[in-house]
Amino acid sequence: MNVQVSILAAGMGTRLGRPLPKSQTRLRDGRTIMQQQVDNLRSVLGADVPITVVVGFKATVIMEARPDVLFAYNELFDSTNTSKSLLRALVTSQPGGVLWLNGDVVFDPRILLDVQPWLSRDESFVCVNTEAVGDEEVKYTVDAEGFVQELSKTVVGGLGEAVGINYVSSRDKAVLIECLRACEDQDYFERGIELAIERGVRVAPVDISARDVVEIDFEQDLVRADAIDAEHLRLDVHTSVDAL
Repeated sequence: MNVQVSILAAGMGTRLGRPLPKSQTRLRDGRTIMQQQVDNLRSVLGADVPITVVVGFKATVIMEARPDVLFAYNELFDSTNTSKSLLRALVTSQPGGVLWLNGDVVFDPRILLDVQPWLSRDESFVCVNTEAVGDEEVKYTVDAEGFVQELSKTVVGGLGEAVGINYVSSRDKAVLIECLRACEDQDYFERGIELAIERGVRVAPVDISARDVVEIDFEQDLVRADAIDAEHLRLDVHTSVDAL
């Protein structure tokens, strides 16, 4: 199975109030958020998994820190939102589906094992946490068949929160690209997913509530991330999805 990954790290991260991009924030174990992400991806998906980082704000800081990955540049990082960074990621990707992460997500690498069945079947999905439904978080509802119907911060009666780890299948990618192009500059990429769903794309909600995952927006999020058991942020033994 060929898997390619994009990390969206173009934003300015103003809510966290740090001088560097959020992806370069150091965690308790000394690694940056991005280093932890790359370590997780390679420990599960293989050392040669293609990783492209979408950069913008202080792009050279990230590029100098990660000379071992590829880059795409969102030159409008200061006037656009994640819909346009994901668009840049998808139009520069290789043929096939794309797994993408927000560049501020601290997560248990076993999530990548949990989603392996959907990756193997090349089926679009969003990872969700059904244990919490925060007012400021991206929430979702499902249709009669259990696929995502609504996905935004304004959803009423949300069943849980999207956590920032997602996949678009090879057959759905072209539609999602069109929908991201149709998004307003300040739209989050979830709006593109909603538009794609309206055009018939089916997106599965994958419940990863049993795993630790934190999106870093504010200082208290960083405190929560640093409280995660260190054993839940690494895989001690190299595990490839091909071997599962």
